[in-house]
This record gives sequence, C-alpha cells and structure tokens, in this order.
Amino acid sequence: MTAQVRSLRASDAPDVRRLIDQSPAGHCFIASRMEAVGGDLSRMGFEAWGYDSGGVVRSALFLGANVVPMATDDAARAAFAARLRLTGRRGSSLVGFADEVLDLWRLIEPGWGIPREVRSNQPLLTIDHPSSLPIDPSVRLVRADELDALLPACIAMFTEEVGVSPVAGGAHGTYRARVAELIREGRALARIEDGQVVFKAEIGAVSSQACQIQGVWVEPSRRGRGLAEPGMSAVVAYALRNIAPVVSLYVNDYNTPARRTYRSVGFADSGRFATVLL
Repeated sequence: MTAQVRSLRASDAPDVRRLIDQSPAGHCFIASRMEAVGGDLSRMGFEAWGYDSGGVVRSALFLGANVVPMATDDAARAAFAARLRLTGRRGSSLVGFADEVLDLWRLIEPGWGIPREVRSNQPLLTIDHPSSLPIDPSVRLVRADELDALLPACIAMFTEEVGVSPVAGGAHGTYRARVAELIREGRALARIEDGQVVFKAEIGAVSSQACQIQGVWVEPSRRGRGLAEPGMSAVVAYALRNIAPVVSLYVNDYNTPARRTYRSVGFADSGRFATVLL
C-alpha cells in the first residue's frame, strides 16, 4: 500500500471529519476552521497536508500560525517530518496532543533549531454540564464600546502566558481587530468594575461539537480573592447554553491555581496536549 504526503483538497473533507471525530474537543480548532469555510479545506487560510495511504487520508497536518498534527502515527509523523525539514521553521508554535507533538518535534528539531520553550504536559480538560458552583452574575458579554477596556487585559494575559507581547513588531492593529471580532461574535466575557477588567475569558475555537476557552485571566491585584471559580462557572454556563455542547481548554501542568480552579468548576481530564514555542 503506497503512502504519500499531499495537499488536502475539498474532496478530502469526509476523511478529515472522521479524524476530527476521534476527539472533537482536542481537534476543536481545526473543526472550527473547516466549518467556517463549509468544509472546503483549500479555503481554510493556511496549508493543510494529508498523509494518504491507500487513497484514504489517515492523518493530517495544518500549517498556519500554529503547526497542528492530527491523528498521526509513527509513519505519518516520519513522512510529515521529512517534508517539514525541507520547508524550514514555520509558524510560532507546534501544538496538539502531546505524544504526536513531542515526537514530531524530535524529528524536526535538528533542522528547525532551538525552541523558545517546550511545554510537554498540558492537560486537556472538558465539561459538558453546568458547574455545581455558584456563577458570578457580574461576568457578562463585553460590549463593543468596551474594547479599549478589554484590550489591555488581553495583552497582559497573552504576554504573561507566552512571554511575548501579541502587539510586538507592529501587530497592534491586527491583534486589536481579533479582540474586536471576539466581542462582536459574542465570545468575550468579563467582569468589569469602574471601567477595569478584573476577570475575563474568551471562547476561541468554536465547532458544532465543542468550543475552547482561552485567555482566562484575573487582574493581578485581585488574585486569590475568589473571582476565578464563579467567573469560570459563568463562562461555562454561557458557552454550554449558547455555543456548543462541550466546553474545553488546556492548561500548563505547573499552573496549580488554575488547575485547582478548573477542577472545582467540574472540568475533567480528556487527554494531554503539548506546545513547542518556536
């Protein structure tokens, strides 16, 4: 049976959907992009490669701002790695299920160079029911006229989490537009007091089967004062009611306060992610 790496076509959508269905929460980002373009893989806005064996796409790799492997085995990763070594470093991170990401990185690191950081253990958490904890009634959708209040909190969270400002290198306009888009689509929630965001979270990737929370942040001077659990309970309740039947997120294993919060809210382990920051 011959196997090859090739660009994905619109006709490959059923095969890719089958791969997504192996973990709708874990593959939420790719599912969201596919559904946004009606399943036409050529219109997703980034390169999409398939590992074709016997005329069936058995694994995939997506190359945008993030490089994302999907349902890869040893043979598929070896084939993708051979091509990636020719293209050189791509994107700002390699992210996905840990066993796939870490093995793929092992294969391409000699050609791609030293990463900024490898986060090898990021629990993937999911919840499909409202939390039993009380919700914070002050957590609500951010209004369009509150963009300038939310934006500094988003920049602070991103910089704290990734170690690089999202507006560095002249990217302020692009990042501002992205945050504005989340507000416009009803996917940015916050508790705002006297014009200042004290808790916030966004719903990033959204598919018909799952959505993914991102950017959870409490203003530093308010940490440890009981905002996170009721805030997250409110976000989960909103997402389940209005967005998707399963809510997911992934978190660094060393972030003990966040993991404790998510466990209290009712999230359950659903796998392990890893991220290589390039």
